[in-house]
Amino acid sequence: MSNHPRPVPYETTLYVRDHCLCLAAQRAARALGRRFDEALRPAGLTNGQFSLLMGLNRPEPPTMGSLARLLAMDRTTLTANLKPLERRGFVALDIDARDRRSRRVRLTDTGLATLADAMPIWVRTHAELDRHLAAMDTPDLARQLETLTGNVQAPAVNSSE
Repeated sequence: MSNHPRPVPYETTLYVRDHCLCLAAQRAARALGRRFDEALRPAGLTNGQFSLLMGLNRPEPPTMGSLARLLAMDRTTLTANLKPLERRGFVALDIDARDRRSRRVRLTDTGLATLADAMPIWVRTHAELDRHLAAMDTPDLARQLETLTGNVQAPAVNSSE
């Protein structure tokens, strides 16, 4: 690096503000996160906790690795996010019967009941968003955003992995 910083013109800042997909996605994610955090507060969940519990709502408990991939987070972050849910009795970690070095994460009855309480809130909040974004094909937008995660196709919901 040189001792004399090169100025970046303000016009460049405006261009990035108006064209950067990363910035637009971050801003939208924060706004959506705040909206769902507020809506899900009566159920005692944040939007991230809701997504995590929903990711566990499948016939077979997933492994930590497959859950981390679904949520697009690393395992360390997933472990940190699971701790408060485990303390509240919403999830349990079990040894994988097929690979004793691995853990599977399952919803407890309390977690399932909390998820069931949160579902009508999510449905209402999402319906409000759909009305607000009526000119958009929101399922298509979700599919297009999914391609940015590196998953051309979302993981199957009934997958045990």
